[in-house]
This record gives sequence, structure tokens and C-alpha cells, in this order.
Amino acid sequence: MAKGYVLAIDQGTTGSRAIIYDAHGVLRGSAYQEFHQYYPRPGWVEHDPEEIISSVEKVIARALIQSRISRKQIRAIGITNQRETIVLWDRKSGRSFGRAIVWQDRRTDALCRLLRAQGHEPAVHKKTGLFFDPYFSGTKLRWCFDHHPALRRKARSGMVCFGTVDSWLLFHLSGKKNHATDFTNASRTLLFDIRKKKWDRDLLKLLHVPASVLPETKPSNSFFGRTKNFRPLPDGIPMHALMGDQQAALFGQGCYFPGDSKNTYGTGCFLLLNLGPRLVRSRAGLITTIACDAKGNPVYALEASIFIAGAAIQWLRDGLKIIRKAGETESIARQAPDVGELVVIPAFTGLGAPYWRPDVRGAIFGITRGTTREMLVRATLNSIALQVKEVFDLMVRQSGVRIRNLKVDGGASRNRYLMQLQADLLGTAVLKTDRSEATAWGAAKLAGLACGFWSRLKKVDSTTRYERFIPKLSINSRKLFLKRWKDAVRHLIT
Repeated sequence: MAKGYVLAIDQGTTGSRAIIYDAHGVLRGSAYQEFHQYYPRPGWVEHDPEEIISSVEKVIARALIQSRISRKQIRAIGITNQRETIVLWDRKSGRSFGRAIVWQDRRTDALCRLLRAQGHEPAVHKKTGLFFDPYFSGTKLRWCFDHHPALRRKARSGMVCFGTVDSWLLFHLSGKKNHATDFTNASRTLLFDIRKKKWDRDLLKLLHVPASVLPETKPSNSFFGRTKNFRPLPDGIPMHALMGDQQAALFGQGCYFPGDSKNTYGTGCFLLLNLGPRLVRSRAGLITTIACDAKGNPVYALEASIFIAGAAIQWLRDGLKIIRKAGETESIARQAPDVGELVVIPAFTGLGAPYWRPDVRGAIFGITRGTTREMLVRATLNSIALQVKEVFDLMVRQSGVRIRNLKVDGGASRNRYLMQLQADLLGTAVLKTDRSEATAWGAAKLAGLACGFWSRLKKVDSTTRYERFIPKLSINSRKLFLKRWKDAVRHLIT
């Protein structure tokens, strides 16, 4: 039996989490801390990079205290992160040049439309598997250099580091020594050729990015360096895994082989299908990204990125104030026997896959005098499942792969009404993991495997249990659900 523990750092959109796992894969200590969200203008979303570092320091310290282990017993660290969010910092001092621009930020919408109108998208899609959307990192980076000429001059002189949040964390964890990222995060930047697995000169030129700012790229299971001068950790702990959060959840769910799929119900919904070594470029609104096989080596995956899922439940709570907490939506939804023709489209920051319409805003269709609070809550939950249904069907058609079941995780996966409806709409079994933090578990598992802490993946995975939801809805009812949804979306976008 291996001795020691593995630490997972899960740096997310609304907060940072640290989890410590023992040799049996059992959670021994965990801590979470939210940090401030900045909205300086409509459509803009920012984080303070220094607050992110501070939050990570604090959750590691609290997780160590809770676990009652010595910090010297940590054998390896795995890092997983919110993807597409960018940070620019001074290579010498390590201080950031202003706030991070978050993946949700829409400020580059006009630039994306211009690049699309200029005819660049087909060539970019061929290399990156992505589309022009403010979601991805590359246009954010060009915006920074276009709007801050002094920063551009510093970048050309080699004084500036660029990175997604994993790179920012690695730089500070390693004592300002290592500037690197992994393939999964690089594949989200619009700057990375996913076939050649390297930064692309033509893409850098298109987006006005000096090559000097870029991090080194490595497979997710690489050795990324050792800790140095990062409290509360001792120096010398190896960092053996970097992974974007959704790829980490795919790995955490044991989806190592072609045809394996998972969906994470977080702020948004992210459905990934493992393709193995086969690169499939979707022409119908899905993106192609890099994920990991059972050893952490790169494989391809199709992904559907839905921008608003759990955030719609937060809207019911914080915006409309018709619920007190997210957990009560299940019982409230069950109080409405039907929603009639009520359809909620939660396009608060535009529509993601398969439409990629950042200009569209949300709407509610089919309201009558008889519409109740319970019906609106139920229709909002329905909107999450319907968005997943639409991209799931598209993914099956585009890949030619029969998806045997869908593994699920994330906060909203605890809602049993939503999970049963999801199975009903998909016509496929939905398997909910008993691990509440599949993303952190994926990063920890890969780090533990990469450093030899765990040698048998099958044994580690055997500790995970699943609750199974079996489809019960008739085909005709399923078709009616989807028809109402598509009619409402069509009305909104035309």
C-alpha cells in the first residue's frame, strides 16, 4: 500500500477548492473558498489573479488542518482549473498586469464577428477545432494587446507571461520558476494546433500574439515542477498533472476509451465524448478538444459547451428570489404536474453549442395567467436537460458513436428530478457518481498515477459508486418536449 497523500487543487470560476486523498482514494480533507466576481461593464467578467492565489493558499491550509496530516506527507499535486480565463503577468516579479478576463466575458464579440466576416474561421477551425467566440482565450489576448500598447511593447521584450489559470498557479507554486501549461488547456486558446500539438505561427500572427509570452506545452501527465516558497506547502512536492476542469472530470469519471462520455452540471453544462485517437471536426456547432486516455496521454474529444445550467438555478434564487436555496428546486418542481407550453431559454450570456450566438439573450415563452412559481422552477430545470438533449443527439450523429450511458457530476446532478428527466429525454441511462468533486478527483488520480502513488487504475476506480437513472418517458412525449424547445429557440434566434 502506498504511503502518503495526493493533493488536488481545483481552481474554479466562483471559488477555489483543495482536496486531500489517501491511498484508497478516500477524501481525507477538503476546503473551499469563494472569491469576488468583478463586472466592470455589461458583458465583462473579471477576477483578481492575486485573490485567486490567496484563495488557493487558504484552502490548502484548511484542508491540511481538516485532514490532520503533516504537509510533508503530500506525495504529489494535481491542478485543475477553469479553462479559457486568461492572466498576464510580469515574468520577473510575478505580479499580474490587471485582472484576469474570465471565460464568461463577452467583450470580444465584435472582434469575433470581424474575424468571421474576414473569412478566417474555416482555417482556424481546421487547426484548433474551435470557432470564433468570446468564450475562448485567443481573442481575449488580442484584445489586451490591442487596447494596451504599453503591454504589447513589454510582451515583445520578453517581460510578459501569458497563461490560463493553471499556468498562473504553476508559476507561483514553483517559486516563479516554471511557465507551462498542458495540452487540454492549450487546446482552448485558439492558438494551438491540436493535430500537431503545438502553438501555431499563423494563429499567433492572426491574433497579434508574440510567441515570447506563451507557456511551454506538455501532456497532462507530465512532471511540471516542484513547489517552492508557496505557503503552506513545503518545498519539493512534485506537480504531476495539469488538466482543464472538464477534461479532469472526464478522467475522474473513468471515461478513458472511445465512446465514453460525461456531462458536468456546473455554472454551465459541459458534455464530452472520448474519441480516442480519431480526430473528428464537427461542422454543426460542436468543438473538438484534447482529453486524456487511461494513462493521461492525449486523445481527442467532442465537446458541447452550454453556458448556462446551474447559473439558471442561481438566477431563480438571487435574481427572481423565488427560491431560498438551490436544493429545494427538486421538491418545488414536483409540485407542478406539468408546465404546459412554458419554455425557459436561459441565454443570459448568449447561446453556446450548437448555435454560438453570443448576441442572443434569454427569454420565457408560453406564459399564461395560470403560470405559477412551481411551473417556472420546473421549466427552468427542464431547460438544462433540453439543452443537453439537443447537443447529445448532435454528438451521436457527428461522431457516429453509440453512447451507451452518460456519466454525470456537478452540483445540479444532485437534483433527482433533473437527472430522471435527463435520462427520459436522452433515452439513455444516466449514471450519477457518488464523488461530489469528480473534477478534483480526476486531477488527483492523474497526479497519483503519474508519480507511481497508484499503480492500478482499475483498483482505484472500483472505489466509485453510481446511482442509475433509467429512461421512462415515451418516444412521443420525448419528441414533444424537444419540438417545443427547438421552436422557441428558432423564434429567438431568427
